[in-house]
Amino acid sequence: MQLLEMVGRGMARYLNQPSKHATRFVTCKPELLASTLRKGDVLLVEGSSRFSTAIKYLSQSTWSHAALYISDSSSAHESAVDDGELLEADVLEGVRVISLSEYWNDHTRICRPVGLTPKEIDAVVASAMSRIGHQYDLKNIIDLARYLIQTPPVPNRWRRSMIALGSGDPTRAICSSLIAQAFQSVQYPILPENVLKQSKNSACTDCYDEILRIRHNSLFAPRDFDISPYFQIIKPTLDDRFDPHKLNWTTDSDGTHS
Repeated sequence: MQLLEMVGRGMARYLNQPSKHATRFVTCKPELLASTLRKGDVLLVEGSSRFSTAIKYLSQSTWSHAALYISDSSSAHESAVDDGELLEADVLEGVRVISLSEYWNDHTRICRPVGLTPKEIDAVVASAMSRIGHQYDLKNIIDLARYLIQTPPVPNRWRRSMIALGSGDPTRAICSSLIAQAFQSVQYPILPENVLKQSKNSACTDCYDEILRIRHNSLFAPRDFDISPYFQIIKPTLDDRFDPHKLNWTTDSDGTHS
C-alpha cells in the first residue's frame, strides 16, 4: 500500500503540471464573479493541467474540476481582494479551503441549487467541510494516467464506469463526488435515476409510480452539475443587468466591427 501511495503521489505531481496544449479563456471579471457567487454554489473549472485533460476526455466535457463556494452570501464583496472561499478536493493537497482568487484566470461556470433553505445550504457546506484534511483518491489518478500516454477510442458506455474507479476509501475524495455527497446529505437531486415502482394503490394493479433513486456519489463527474436539471446556470455578466447597447466596439478602416 505504501508503494502504491508513492506511485500515486508521483503521478499526482506529474499530472498537476500544465498541459502543453492548455488554453485559458476567462469569460468573467474577477470582481463580478466574486459578487455573483452565493453560499452553496458549485463552481466548475475548465482547468489546464494534464490531469484536467484526462478528466475532460473521459467525461467528454469542458469541465475538469468542481468546488463548493462556502462563504456567507450576506457578506458583501467590496472588492476583488475580498473574494470569498471555496472548498475543494485537490490532487496534491486533498480536501482543503482555498481563496476564490485561485481561479481568477480560469474559465468557470456557476451552478446554483434551487429551492434549498439557508439551513439546508448550511448543512450542505457543513457536510463537505467535515471532510477537510481527507486525501484525494490517488487510485483514481492511477486509473486515469494511462489515458495521457495513449488515448484510445473508448465507447461512451464505458467512460462513466472508468470515472467511478477508485479505492472506495471513505477518507479519500474526488472533487465531484465530495460535492455530490454533500448535496445528497440533504436529499437534493443532481442526476438521480428514474425508477418505476408498482403503485401502492390496490385499486390499480397496472399503475406505476415514478420515483427517484440516488446515484452513488462516486459516479459523478464535474459536468453533471452543468447538465443537471436541478442546478441553475448563473452567468455573472448577464446577472449584472447586461445591456448590449452599452458595449464599446472598435471599428476598423472599412467600417466593419472587429
